[in-house]
Formats: sequence, structure tokens, C-alpha cells
Amino acid sequence: MLKSVLLIFTILINTAAVLQKTGPNDQGHMDYYRSLNDKETRLIEFKDDDKALQLKVAQLDIINKSRKKFRVKPVQLDILASRVANKMCMEAAENKYISHWDMAGEKPYHRYAFAGGYDHISENAFGEWTTGWYDNSSTTVLKMMKDGHESFMAERAPANGHKKNVIDISHNYVGIGFYLTKNQFRYYEEFINRYLEFENIPASLNVNEAGSISFKTDGSCFPYFITIYREDFPLPLKPEQLNKKGSYSDFSNQQYLNIPAWDIARQKNGNSYTIPLMFTKEGLYYIQVFIDKREITTPVKLSTKGRTIASGIVIKVVK
Repeated sequence: MLKSVLLIFTILINTAAVLQKTGPNDQGHMDYYRSLNDKETRLIEFKDDDKALQLKVAQLDIINKSRKKFRVKPVQLDILASRVANKMCMEAAENKYISHWDMAGEKPYHRYAFAGGYDHISENAFGEWTTGWYDNSSTTVLKMMKDGHESFMAERAPANGHKKNVIDISHNYVGIGFYLTKNQFRYYEEFINRYLEFENIPASLNVNEAGSISFKTDGSCFPYFITIYREDFPLPLKPEQLNKKGSYSDFSNQQYLNIPAWDIARQKNGNSYTIPLMFTKEGLYYIQVFIDKREITTPVKLSTKGRTIASGIVIKVVK
């Protein structure tokens, strides 16, 4: 019997952070995550049953032990990101590929945004397969998830993208997905930066239609810079194409608009901001809001290096 393993990592444009949010006192407690799981209505067809949720809570502890070794705060389990990961794992395993792109040609930030997520996401992906048969048991799944995660943590620079993602101080949530067939296993980690509260985010706009995005801070951080990237609508990909792809870039090669802190500050009302937007060409627009501890209201030299990306908004613009 032959067994093969493949893992791929993401290229991140930011790995530093500002503040971490404190998790609930009962973090990791099954009742807490069961309640969140029952309340979440998005991607309901990929909802974890109680058994799968228990496995993920156990895996969350393993992830947080890795973070603790590097003196970064623990992450909480994100239910929506876990369902996004479940969907990706299922498609990848059943079609025998591993990639950060899915068969619709979508990258991680597309999938999370289209599911209703607005925070920034960065993905680790692991796959394993065999010419024999896997034992379909909780023990097998737990071991394979642990092995996948440990393969990330065993990486050495400069080829240590997974590991850097796991221990990034910016992250405060993680989605966990897995899927096991008779001879294919997939395991994905979706790390989240959640620092802003979003509202009134349009899923789509028409070309030249006036729109806006709104978000609120908790007063401990401030918007520092907004970058908006444009990209063409994704095209479908076949499994053989997906298997040839490696890391993904957390942006496109078309910068549409940059908004500095002082211009953002003009849109402030208390701790809330409403940013007017209009797009002149159809496509997908990926909006990254960087945050910082300081509030900047007058022009100064800015650099996004070392700043946390706190959004992953994607807006479809059509004619």
C-alpha cells in the first residue's frame, strides 16, 4: 500500500498585528461551540454534527498549543470559516486535488466572502491519499488532522509559510475543515483576523452605482489604510489544473483605489465609519482595511508593513 502527502501554503502580505481580542472564559468548551454552531445559518448544508464538532474542538487545542509555544494568544473556533473549509475539503477530496483554488476558480478570500464573511482570512491546506483504504473512525480523523498540523509546524525557513500562518499574532479565530473518503483525506485551516464589526456590506453593485461599506471599531484600534484590488471574475478549473497550482497571493495585480487614514477619519461618526464607493468597471473588488493602534487624522508617511489586515470584503460589480 502506498501513501502520499501533499501540503501547500499561502503567501501572506502581512504577518504582524495590533491588538488581540480576549476569548470567552469557556473557550474550547463544547457547549459554547455547540451553541454557536446551532445559531449559524450560513452554509447550513456543511454544518458539523456533534461528533465532527468535538473533533474540531480537540484539534483547536492542538493549534493553540502550537501558538502557545511561540507566545502568541490562542484562537477561537470560527463556525462559518469551518463550514467554508468543510466545503472545500469535500470538493478537493472527491475530485482528488489539493489547492487553494476551488473548481469555480475561487481563492480562499472569495469563498469566505461569498459565504457571508467580511474578516480577513488566510489558509493552510493539507492532503493525504492512499492506494489502500482508510479506517473511517474518529481516531483516524484526529490522527490525520494532528499529522497535517504537525507537518505545518515542522517547516523550516524559508519554506515555512504554513508555520508562519499558524503562529501569526494577528489571528484570533480559526476555521477547521476535514473530509475523509475511502482513500482521500483533506484538512484545511482558515485563520481569521476579526477586529471590526461590519454592516451594510453590499454583495454586488452595478457599474457606476453609488455604494458604501460600513464598519465599527471597539475603540482600541483605528482604520489605517484601505486598499481595493480589482480582478476579473474567476474561471472554472479542472482538478489537473488545480494540482499544478501552489501558493496564492492575497491580492490581484490591479490596484483600484487607496484610501489613507486621514481620508478615512473624515468618514467617522463615533466609532463607526461609512466609506462611499463607486466602481467604474465590472469585476470582483477585494477590499482590505488595515488597522493600527493610533488614530491618524492628518497626512503623514504611511506604510502597511506591520499592520493587520482586518477585512476580506469582496464585492461583485456587474453591468
